[in-house]
Amino acid sequence: MFLDHKIPPPLVTLVFIGLIYGTTNYAATDVFPYQNLIALGVLLIGLGFMFSGVREFKKLQTTVNPLDPAAATTLATSGVFGFTRNPMYLGMSSILLAFCIYHGAWLGLPLIILFMVYITLFQIRPEEKAMQDLFGDAFEDYKAKVRRWL
Repeated sequence: MFLDHKIPPPLVTLVFIGLIYGTTNYAATDVFPYQNLIALGVLLIGLGFMFSGVREFKKLQTTVNPLDPAAATTLATSGVFGFTRNPMYLGMSSILLAFCIYHGAWLGLPLIILFMVYITLFQIRPEEKAMQDLFGDAFEDYKAKVRRWL
């Protein structure tokens, strides 16, 4: 597809943060007890997923570059990759959720789903094709054991 691997996922995340923030101008926002604490917890979980994924890639000495998945030298299946095939994208989604919670931007929640659909179509599926081409049956086995998101 024409958008495959063209826009870096962190940039896509920033665009969606802007879109979510924009919803706060057009709808009432909610405040509830411990809102900031809950948002901080979700943010830390998201950052944990992201940094754990990067750390695992570095440990395996394989590429972290989402724009060139064919440069992967090792199939990451251990650590956080034993829980989710896409910890960095799960982390980015969690950061968007934390942003919604912090701002009480409930109209932003559907945008998180849109972000996940976009990332799945234009980032994850092309990455999966590259992993299939590179690692064949090993990637098939991994896909059978570990879910794409959660």
